[in-house]
Amino acid sequence: MSEDGNQAKARLQEAQLSTQERRKKPRISQTPPAPPPRPKLEDYCSIIGKPQLEELRYLADDLRGKTVKMVNSTAVGGGVAEILNRLAPLLEELGVATHWEVITGGNDFFEVTKAFHNALHGAPYVLTREAQEVFLAHTEQNRMRMKFEEDLVVIHDPQPAGLVASRKDRPGKWIWRCHIDLSNPHPEVWGFLRPMVEQYDAAIFSSPAFARSLSIPQYLFYPCIDPLSEKNKDLEEGYLQKVCDDFGIDRSRPIVTQISRFDRLKDPLGVIQAYKMAKNYVDCQLVLAGGGASDDPEGSVVLKEVQEAAADDPDIIILDLPPWSALEINALQRASTLMVQKSLKEGFGLTVTEALWKAKPTIAAAVGGIPSQIIHKLTGMLVHSVEGCAYQIRYLLTHPEFAAQLGKNGREHVKENLLITTNVRRWLLLFRILLGLVAADPGREGAALEPAPALKNC
Repeated sequence: MSEDGNQAKARLQEAQLSTQERRKKPRISQTPPAPPPRPKLEDYCSIIGKPQLEELRYLADDLRGKTVKMVNSTAVGGGVAEILNRLAPLLEELGVATHWEVITGGNDFFEVTKAFHNALHGAPYVLTREAQEVFLAHTEQNRMRMKFEEDLVVIHDPQPAGLVASRKDRPGKWIWRCHIDLSNPHPEVWGFLRPMVEQYDAAIFSSPAFARSLSIPQYLFYPCIDPLSEKNKDLEEGYLQKVCDDFGIDRSRPIVTQISRFDRLKDPLGVIQAYKMAKNYVDCQLVLAGGGASDDPEGSVVLKEVQEAAADDPDIIILDLPPWSALEINALQRASTLMVQKSLKEGFGLTVTEALWKAKPTIAAAVGGIPSQIIHKLTGMLVHSVEGCAYQIRYLLTHPEFAAQLGKNGREHVKENLLITTNVRRWLLLFRILLGLVAADPGREGAALEPAPALKNC
């Protein structure tokens, strides 16, 4: 071999060694960056068009001066916090004073609420008196700490559902927004929570399949993403390469990625199994990237299980990212060849929405709210098993033109249905309905103000 050939071989070996070392010790930012300025309503004009922006302003006119409080269980980690982080400022800009608060609790409370969360998804559970007392005690502590003097109070998910006890003798309207899959809830846990839910003026679900038999009106809201957020805005090619270099990802080879918390219901172990099956036929790397949330005590245990399942496979890259990693997640999604979301249960799955917005071919489990996003063979591929996921990875990697068309269709679907501006519109319509603010020209608000027998879609 010539001297030039030896030098080239040495450089290749050095690069490969560097990549493997980086996979073992990825460069992960340990300090949160300065928050970027929030986009203004006008900034969305190039995406959704001026007529839709004007419609939002029109719907908000009669709500000016009204006040809204939104409450959930965590300020960071998970799609609910991400939505509220953008929803509240946009409502404020429209003249609807909106305040976002987060409940507090000890490990005992969040262990109970995590168990409730899994049980409402259908997992087996024994509801003890002790668990009920822990839930009610922390609810009472939060209720005493908070004031509820707003015109509209929106409580997100089961953890703070009991705060509705504070509505006595107060004129405000209360809304329970449920982001999880309630299609097959544990009967005892749902029986414990249902009397609380029925004290609200309305309930909102992410899919028609999640609606329950309730004495209050129910509405259908799809969750959403902000196309201008750090996680979804356009990025320069140089930044994508930097992130891949920092994490030891080889962009010259196919990259299959799942972004999600390390949660058993996201089935990261099933993703590893599917990858290993597909790897028998096609070359690829697997990236499992995510983190935890303050209300999920199981995250570290699941992360350890994932690391053990990956064993010594040099092509499985596991990234435990801090909550301020939105730009890195954005870059990972954009650099990936395929995105996967093989959840066992899923309220909606905003990581699917994010992948579709970036025009990425996406394989996802046919559970929860995912089929509202993935229309099989049109905007992505739905799967029902590890084997099905493995087959679709293999198929899409060997049919790039079809994969690219799925990506284009998926982006268009998100643009039409799943952006933050569409979500703002739904909230404005619901606020008008609950406060009795019917438009002077009903045609401007269309069928969204018409009654429906069970579930209404604003």
